[in-house]
Amino acid sequence: MMRRGLRNAVRGLCAGAVVWALAGTPAVAVPDGYAFTPGAENLAGSPDTAGARTLVPGHTYRSSLPAHGRLYYRLTLTAAANAYVPVTAVPPRGATVAATDGIRVSLQDADGNACFYSSASFGAGLSPRPVTAVGQRDTGKSLCQSAAVYYLLVERLDAKNSDPGRWDLELAPATEPGLAATGPTTPPGAWNSATPLPPGDAPRERKGGEGFSSARLLGQGVWRTRLAPGDTAFYRVPVDWGRQVHAGAELSAATGHGYVGGALTLSLLNPARAPVDDVALGYTGTRRAVSLAPVPPVEYANRYAVPSGENGVRFAGDYYVVLHLSERLADSFGTGPFGVTLRVRLDGTAHAGPKYRGRTEPTDLFSVSTGDWGPAPGEGTGGTRGTRSGDPTMRVLAYGGLGAGTALLLALGAWTLLARRSRV
Repeated sequence: MMRRGLRNAVRGLCAGAVVWALAGTPAVAVPDGYAFTPGAENLAGSPDTAGARTLVPGHTYRSSLPAHGRLYYRLTLTAAANAYVPVTAVPPRGATVAATDGIRVSLQDADGNACFYSSASFGAGLSPRPVTAVGQRDTGKSLCQSAAVYYLLVERLDAKNSDPGRWDLELAPATEPGLAATGPTTPPGAWNSATPLPPGDAPRERKGGEGFSSARLLGQGVWRTRLAPGDTAFYRVPVDWGRQVHAGAELSAATGHGYVGGALTLSLLNPARAPVDDVALGYTGTRRAVSLAPVPPVEYANRYAVPSGENGVRFAGDYYVVLHLSERLADSFGTGPFGVTLRVRLDGTAHAGPKYRGRTEPTDLFSVSTGDWGPAPGEGTGGTRGTRSGDPTMRVLAYGGLGAGTALLLALGAWTLLARRSRV
């Protein structure tokens, strides 16, 4: 009886170790090709403000948006903090979408006055892809200044014949505290707005991540990846105060005939996931390149600029560079994968940033990663290893793998001991 009990206990330990290992490993991808942040909380939106559930800055949430849907979420803000609520919509791969399909996001006060709104659409590529729009509250503006409850409204913009299925959502609310001392309230008057020469380095292999949380770190240089039609690749580029980021992408030649508008989309988003700029290229099978519009060096006062691109480079941190290859490419040029080259350039001199009265939520919002932009194993050679914090997904996998491996070794050791005792 004791031996049977030990055997059952060991079986339970082995099974538990396997379950723990699987549960401790975050899902890095979903069928629609987007990796949601591990541990994101499921939170349903409400069709009205009365039922709206609360978003907490620094936390990440998963939700979904029906066709022609309007959903509300609740947010409590102080009078001093700027707030950013990026919403990423993820339609199913293969969904039928129009160029103007997308989402509109607005942050409103209790009376329904809009503090800020923005929208994002799929564009000429007519290809379903993750798109991000942000609800925002800036202190110092005429509306939405008090400490109060606010409401985030997420609306789906879809044409009559577009896909009727639900779209997944990821929401990542963040706050930025006020300054300890009054800073400049006008954007820098002069900056180099000429498109710089791209770096001439030999390209290095660097596969992108499948979402913001798994975005791969890049420094200045030339990077190469391969994408299949419908793929989206996420990268993050550390940009300190006073530094200027520029990016361009090139789609390699392919065999076939036809024209695909918006075949490759290149986007830049700031550390709060607010869009800075995006551009797309048409494709006929010959090699084509495209570049983002120049943006000024990162400065706090850029938030007072009128052009959205200049306005977006308002704080230091890891900026996101996102590539998407249109699904329609497969119709004329095959399923690929297609070679894509990404060129990243950083100019300017880094300097100390402004002094804040408190901390951001999340606390690493303005942290600038260092190193670790060499290729991963199997991606070639070159680059510098080492990082401030590393890829969060890989850290979880490493810790989870270590703990699960230890548990499995203990369980297997106990099982071996039991087998030996049984033979005696």
